[in-house]
Amino acid sequence: MPQPMKQLDPGASPQEWFGNELRRLRLGQGLSAKELGRLVQVSDDMILSIEKGKYPSCRRDVAQRLDDVLGTGGLLDRAWPMVFGNRDADKRQADADKASPCRGERPTQVPTGRILGRDEPTLRPGSHEPVIRRSFLQIGGLAAIAPLNFTEVFAPAELSLPTHVNPGHVDQVLAVATAISGMDNELGGGGVVRDVAARAMQWSAGLLQAQSPEHMRTDLFAAVSRLGIVVGASAFDAYHHDEATKTFRFAADCAEEAGDWHLRAKTYSFLARQAVWIGAPDDGLTYAEKGLVRSDRLTATEQAMLHTARARAFGKMGNVRDTMAAVGAADEAFARARPTEESPWMAYYDEAQHNGDTAHALFDLAILAGQDPGRAARRFNTAVNGHADAYKRSRAISRTKLASLLMAKGDPRQAAALGHAALNEVGRLTSRRAADDLRQLGRFASKHRTVREASALRDRIAATVSA
Repeated sequence: MPQPMKQLDPGASPQEWFGNELRRLRLGQGLSAKELGRLVQVSDDMILSIEKGKYPSCRRDVAQRLDDVLGTGGLLDRAWPMVFGNRDADKRQADADKASPCRGERPTQVPTGRILGRDEPTLRPGSHEPVIRRSFLQIGGLAAIAPLNFTEVFAPAELSLPTHVNPGHVDQVLAVATAISGMDNELGGGGVVRDVAARAMQWSAGLLQAQSPEHMRTDLFAAVSRLGIVVGASAFDAYHHDEATKTFRFAADCAEEAGDWHLRAKTYSFLARQAVWIGAPDDGLTYAEKGLVRSDRLTATEQAMLHTARARAFGKMGNVRDTMAAVGAADEAFARARPTEESPWMAYYDEAQHNGDTAHALFDLAILAGQDPGRAARRFNTAVNGHADAYKRSRAISRTKLASLLMAKGDPRQAAALGHAALNEVGRLTSRRAADDLRQLGRFASKHRTVREASALRDRIAATVSA
């Protein structure tokens, strides 16, 4: 049976008043949350969270789209400053306004892309000027980014770029994306991997300035998007976060140009994971919700990947109910996965990856909210046993997290043995993420000063991983 809707108290807070009005208007139009979400290009979860007064970062453009769809005459837009305008979203918008063009420069318009029905000027064959000149996508709930010229982000200095693009160039971009992805998974994103990735990105993005037949346009933008995802992931792992964010957004823009929902979903998944990692889970949740727009066009594995990102965001917030619901949605989607229907670059998201990713969310519940550590431990164990050598970093991170969980909530001696095994693997990686997880393990170990094995592990971590 359908669950009864939560009774709202419009007098409790401005957010609950706003949510009550939204629900009243939605029901008056006979729309479900899912139907309304599709019309305004957000997920049904976001609609329901706004209605319950649980989504404090609602952007003004979302309120305006709700007004348009529900025919309110601008009611929600007029209410937005009172309800949300004094929160972080307003501050971030004000900061972005200060960064707008000056000295008489004309502001760069930020179109919203092809996938979501955005209007674009007609281009002459072979010209890709809008992607080269426009700013990266502005994502719902996040700070606006000052307009960036593509050539300023990936300036192709001293590169041997062709004047005309042919299918062989597209194949090269895809081949280098596969190669860098393999090196990144096995070695980590720092060192030579980062340098190779950055150079490949410059060359591949430079192809967008060359002439290309109109029929190759989709394949070219999709290939550059794919490489951008890989290069962004490498920068993320090496903690070059600004570079990673800009590259992911560039990849998202290229995916929009290619009309590729699968690459678009992958880009937003990475943006969500990065935001959660750097301590911005609300932004991560917004990215994940953005990726789930029109989830009917995504494969079951891609849906699982994005629900997992939602779970990790909720976990960092200590939100037990929504974390468990998101993990359940991820499990349900993964159970429907058909590996033969996936793109080759989604092959990494197997049972080991799914268990490791969902375990991260459950780890946070165990540490932050006192929940059962066994749920996370079982999933981490499946990940450690399932990851092959091609995914050494993922295996090392899952092993380290399992050791931390046991050190904090279980047997410190067993945790120490796992920790030493993780150290043996992480020591050969250039992953800043893996190193930070080891530092966390060391902090947990320091609480067991009378346990010799824990003290030895802590000392080895301190000697191996620089502060």
